[in-house]
Amino acid sequence: MATPTKETVRERLSHVPGPDGTGDLVSLGLVSEIYVSEGRVAFSISVPAERAQSLEPLRKRAEDEIAAIPGVQRVMVALTAERAPGQAPAASSAPPPRPAQSKAGGGAGPQQARGGAIQGIRSIIAVASGKGGVGKSTTAANLAFALARNGLSVGILDADIYGPSMPRLLGLTAKPEAIDEKRIKPLEAHGVKVMSIGFLVDPEAPMIWRGPMVVSALTQMLRDVAWGDLDVLVVDMPPGTGDTQLTLAQNVPLAGAVIVSTPQDLALIDARKGLAMFEKVDVPILGIVENMSHFVCPHCGERSDVFGTGGARHEAERLGARFLGEIPLHMAIRERSDSGTPIVVAEPDSPQARAFMDVATGVLEGLDEAAAASRPMPKIVIEDEA
Repeated sequence: MATPTKETVRERLSHVPGPDGTGDLVSLGLVSEIYVSEGRVAFSISVPAERAQSLEPLRKRAEDEIAAIPGVQRVMVALTAERAPGQAPAASSAPPPRPAQSKAGGGAGPQQARGGAIQGIRSIIAVASGKGGVGKSTTAANLAFALARNGLSVGILDADIYGPSMPRLLGLTAKPEAIDEKRIKPLEAHGVKVMSIGFLVDPEAPMIWRGPMVVSALTQMLRDVAWGDLDVLVVDMPPGTGDTQLTLAQNVPLAGAVIVSTPQDLALIDARKGLAMFEKVDVPILGIVENMSHFVCPHCGERSDVFGTGGARHEAERLGARFLGEIPLHMAIRERSDSGTPIVVAEPDSPQARAFMDVATGVLEGLDEAAAASRPMPKIVIEDEA
C-alpha cells in the first residue's frame, strides 16, 4: 500500500481553490503544518472568523481531496478562524446557545446538554487542574478504573492534545481501527475504552496547533469514536484555563468536573481558577482531590508533608465544594503509572488504590446530587373535598 507524505498532501491541496475562488490553499499560505502518521493526516486551514461557517464546504472539499490519496486512512481537517487584533467577534463565530441540561447520574439516561447528547454515554465528567504537574492524568486514569471497579462501564478521553499521557499511563501502543468512513474504534485497557491523540500521531512530533484546531480534533475524538454504551466517560482535560479549556467546557456535555490540586498555595491559586471557569459555564463541581498530599517513608514509616498539608481540604470547605480525598505521594503510584498499569488495577487492595476508590465514591455521590438538582421538584396538589 502506498504511504502518503506531507509533500503528497501539500501537492493535492495546491489544487483546491482559495476561499474566494482565486489562487489555491497552499499558495495563499492558508494551510498549517501538516501531520502524517501511518495513514492518518491532520492539518488546519486559516480563514477569516466571520466566514468560518460559510466556508465549511471548503473544509469538506479539502478533506475529500486528501481522503482520495492512496494510503490515507483517516483525515482530520479544521478551520482555524483568525481575527485581526482588536476586531470584534463576528456573530457567526459566537458559541451557539446552550440548550437546557439534564445531567445524568448513574441511573439517568443519555445527556442532553452542551453540544447535544453523545449517543450511548450517560455521564461525561472532566478531570481538570488550573496548572500542569499536579498529577491530573494519573488521577484521571485511576479514577476511571476505580469507577469501573464499582461495576460501571467506563471510557477515557485524553483531551490533552499537546501532552497526551494515556498511551504511556495505560501501556497502549496500537493504532485505533476504522469501523467505517466516519468512526473509529477506541482502544481498550483492562476493560476501559480509551481514545487519545497520542494514538494517531507520531509521539515525537510537536503539536503546533492553534486553539480552534485543537477543539475540532477533540470534538471528532468525542463524537466520531464508537464508544458504545458507557455509564461514564472520564475526560482528562488539558491543564490551565485558556480558550481551549473554556471552549471544551462550553461544548462538551459535562455532567460535572473534578479539580485536582496539590496542597501548596501556588497550586491552589490555579485550582481556584479552574473551579471558577467551570462555575462560569454552569458545570457542577463534583469535588476537589488533593494529590501528592503527603509522603510516608517506606523505611521508617514517618509521614512528611512535602507540599504542605490540608490545603485542598480547606479550599473545598471555603468554597462549599466536596472534598474527594487525599492521594499520597507514593513510589508505587509512580512505578505502576510508568509501567502502564495504574495502581488501582495493579494493586487494587493497596492503601493507595483505596484512596482512589474513595475518590470514585465521592464522584458518584456528586453525580447523583447534580442529577437530582437538575430535576424539577414535583408539584404537590391538594384538592378540596367536595
